[in-house]
This record gives sequence, structure tokens and C-alpha cells, in this order.
Amino acid sequence: MKSELPVIDLSGDKHRAADAIRDACRRAGFFYIVGHGVDVDLQDRLEALSRQFFAQPVERKMAIRMELGGAAWRGYFPVRGELTKGKPDLKEGLYFGAELPEDHPRVVAATPLHGQNLFPDVPRFRETVLDYMAAMTRLGHRIMELFGLSLGLGETYFHDRYTSDPLVLFRIFNYPAVEPRRAEPEWGVGEHTDYGLLTILKQDDVGGLQVKVPAGPSTWIDAPPLAGAFVCNIGDMLDRMTGGFYRSTPHRVLNPGGRARLSFPFFFDPGFDAEVRPIRPGAEIIDDKTDRWDGASVHEFTGTYGDYILAKVSKVFPDLRKKVSGTLSDAPSSGNST
Repeated sequence: MKSELPVIDLSGDKHRAADAIRDACRRAGFFYIVGHGVDVDLQDRLEALSRQFFAQPVERKMAIRMELGGAAWRGYFPVRGELTKGKPDLKEGLYFGAELPEDHPRVVAATPLHGQNLFPDVPRFRETVLDYMAAMTRLGHRIMELFGLSLGLGETYFHDRYTSDPLVLFRIFNYPAVEPRRAEPEWGVGEHTDYGLLTILKQDDVGGLQVKVPAGPSTWIDAPPLAGAFVCNIGDMLDRMTGGFYRSTPHRVLNPGGRARLSFPFFFDPGFDAEVRPIRPGAEIIDDKTDRWDGASVHEFTGTYGDYILAKVSKVFPDLRKKVSGTLSDAPSSGNST
């Protein structure tokens, strides 16, 4: 299956890969990567165990519902339990993050989005998810080095300022099968942009991801699954850092029907306490606020990345927000889901 998005091989010359990333980010904000070195057996095991979990009755899945995760925002949510721009998504999912011990300072302080995960009672699920997250974290560091080179900043720019202790979030989504001939499409995830630095997405072979590229009048194109490849896209914070030179690209999911779709987005983002600043202060900003799906400017925000992401997540799960202690400020929602 072919795609209009570029495919970048990470196994060759890093400067050539960085140049390809720069071109991809300027044209579409999305690209595929191959030559990434993530173990195929690990990926296959993750997919098989995920299918096993989602095949269970909803009552069993709700045994690890997100309400039990508290401020860590971990666990399961049922179909239509997550919102994008106020509308329920046609998907169910699992939320994971870095696994921290109970005596970790952030856990002791009940810092939102930090803590221990809720794992299902499925053999090997816990170790598989943690191994996969470790592999993707290493890959995230590697790709951000290429982003630094692509912007002429050097390989360690992002690590030195934002990602020495990144906020990593991992989702497993199941989009149920739908009738292929519906009068109106029912979106698995509506139009949105991701809110961090980098998303690395593993898809199954069903398809359904669509990307809005700025080709004259904005055009929706498919981003089909390619064997052995991950899909990468940039988020709002990289848009903010570069002053719009690299723009976060809207995308959405429409299950083509017939059978369920699995999706595994991994988010590699700035540290929770990092204040995300423009790379070149005072430079002209290319702000697409009037054209954005949510009408919000990523360049007008002030505060830490923790402030930003808490406001976003609290809009995705408004009911859960009311049950979780702590202050979650208001801001326009960004789906952060693929």
C-alpha cells in the first residue's frame, strides 16, 4: 500500500535523515520511519495481547477503569468515553505512562500524570507494555536528535532543554467495527492536533488515519499502514518552539469498516516542569490560529508544559476531571489521539 507521505530511513546517514525530516515537517508535519530497530516480535506480542484484552466483556475491562488511577490518569475507558472537541470518539482505550515507584517524589506529591499504571489481568501484558515503552522512549530521543539537526540546532538541543526527563505517554486504542455504508461518518477521532513534541504511531493493517495537508486549499489524505514502519507527527509544542516553521498538522480517524482497528500512539513530550519557549525569541511567528480546528493559538500560551497538558487532558475527560483532586486549568481541547 502506498502513501503520499514521505518514508524516512533512520538506518543510514543521520544528516540525510535530518534533511528529510525538515522537508517532511515543512510540507506535511507527518512522515513514516523505517530502519528504526524496534523489535518486530515485541510489536507483534503487543498487538496480540491488546486484541486479547479488548475482546473481554466490558465489565472485566472496567476493573482497571481510569477512575481508579486517580491523578495519574491511567487505565481503561469505554467506547465513547473520550471526547475530541466536545464530541465522543468511537473508540475505547488504555492509558499508560512512565511506571514510577510509590516513593518517587512526584508520586508522593500526587503530581498529575505521574504514578503507577493499571495493567489488565492478561499474562505478559505488563512486561510487554513496559518493554515497548522503553524501546519507544529510546527511539524518541533518537528522533529528537534528528529534529535538532534539521533545525540547525545540534543533536543535543532538545535533550539539554526539554527531554532529559521527558513526559512519555502511551495509548492503546481499539476502534470497533462499523457499518461501511453510513449516511454520516462516525469518527473514531475527530479532527485534532497532538499537543506535545513528537508522536510515534504503530498501526495495525486496517487503516483509517487521515492527515490534513496544506496543499493549496487544505486536503485530507490517507496515511495507510506500511509494513515495518511507524507514522510520526509533530505536536503543538514543536509548532510553538519553531514559531510556526514546523506546524502541528490536524488529523482524524475514520474506521473504514468491516473489523476493529488497533492503534498504538506513543507521545514523547517535554518534561512536566519545562517552560516551552521559542527557539528564536523575537522572531516573526507564523500563527495559524484563525485556520486551526480549535481556533486557539499555541503561541499565546504561557506556563509549563505540565500546565498545558493538564488543561488539555481535563477537556478530553471532563467527568473524570471532576473526580480527580488537584487543579486542572481550562483551555481548548486537543485530542492527542490517533
